[in-house]
Amino acid sequence: MPVITEIEDLRRLYRRRVPRMFYDYCESGSWTEQTFRDNVSDFGLIRLRQRVAVDMEGRTTESTMVGQKVAMPVALAPVGLTGMQHADGEILAAKAAARKGVPFTLSTMSICSIEDVAAYTDAPFWFQLYVMRDEDFLRRLIERARAARCPVLVLTLDLQILGQRHRDLKNGLSAPPKLTIPTLLDLATKWRWGLGMLGTPRRRFGNIVGHAKGVTDPSSLMTWVAQQFDPRLDWEKVRAIRRMWDGPMVLKGILDPEDAKAALKVGADAIVVSNHGGRQLDGALSSIRMLPAILDAVGGKVEVHLDGGIRSGQDVLKALALGARGTYIGRAFVYGLGAMGQRGVETALDVIRKELDTTMALCGRRDVKALDRDILLIPEDFAGRWAAAPKRRAAARAGAAR
Repeated sequence: MPVITEIEDLRRLYRRRVPRMFYDYCESGSWTEQTFRDNVSDFGLIRLRQRVAVDMEGRTTESTMVGQKVAMPVALAPVGLTGMQHADGEILAAKAAARKGVPFTLSTMSICSIEDVAAYTDAPFWFQLYVMRDEDFLRRLIERARAARCPVLVLTLDLQILGQRHRDLKNGLSAPPKLTIPTLLDLATKWRWGLGMLGTPRRRFGNIVGHAKGVTDPSSLMTWVAQQFDPRLDWEKVRAIRRMWDGPMVLKGILDPEDAKAALKVGADAIVVSNHGGRQLDGALSSIRMLPAILDAVGGKVEVHLDGGIRSGQDVLKALALGARGTYIGRAFVYGLGAMGQRGVETALDVIRKELDTTMALCGRRDVKALDRDILLIPEDFAGRWAAAPKRRAAARAGAAR
């Protein structure tokens, strides 16, 4: 077994062990993948201030996210088809998150159902909701999350229509995979993955099959999914869902200051600055670039989290120092899951926590809650050129009116 010192080590092992279509599903974005790449590379533009002769004893990475105590302000993001990356993947990831003291968020498009994850784990997990056209199914999905004692509902806003992901189309992505000649040749080299899948009955979208009307097999499932994402989703529907859920609600997919302000008005307890991992609108700015403008727009009136591009504890630190209260990792934990199952997810979290703790100390801070922009060196145009443009246009219009 190789020595794992960074998330990239897990990615390389993951690539060798998981079928290509599921690797590509995780490790790709929409269209040209520009935003997917920028999510990662833009973190590197922010540098750190090293401080010395500072008492580093008694450090803590403990914090809270939407009122829940966490060992570090990192949650496992909702990732669809996690149970295709490794047999029973959602259950294993939830167990790993519980052991490491961070939240796990179950996707609507998971392979293991809400009930499966609740039955095999002790710690409560968060649930991520996609808005579907079938309103009866939507209400029952929320009730199922409530019955499973999910404390937080994460409502994703940026998937009303599906961004085109070239690799998924070329690979014929499906769950379970279609047994074509190229697929069979690929699966023949992924024997660990295959043995795991043979040993579990969970190979379809567990939150949908048997719960949505008319969905009984892979063919009817894919037809249903293609028709169900609701393009009519608007802020009134968000308000309606807010009324259905009596616990904390997080709105995910905020990438514009005006949308952040709208999220305040519908009663969000937290918002997640996110571009869906670069898998929706290619050409949008990275999450980390948009974070400062969105923080300024909400003025501390709502908890702001960041999702997208985090591959290290240093990335977590940069987001927190800019002002985020929490962060999410998606691909980073999937690499660990596909590479080594539950142990791999725990390893990914250990790597990130160690990097966060060490970097925090070398920047002269002992408490993760005390991180601020004073420890960062940020390019002057990092966010200002783009984020300020709407404001300049508004000022110009006001001047013309006078």
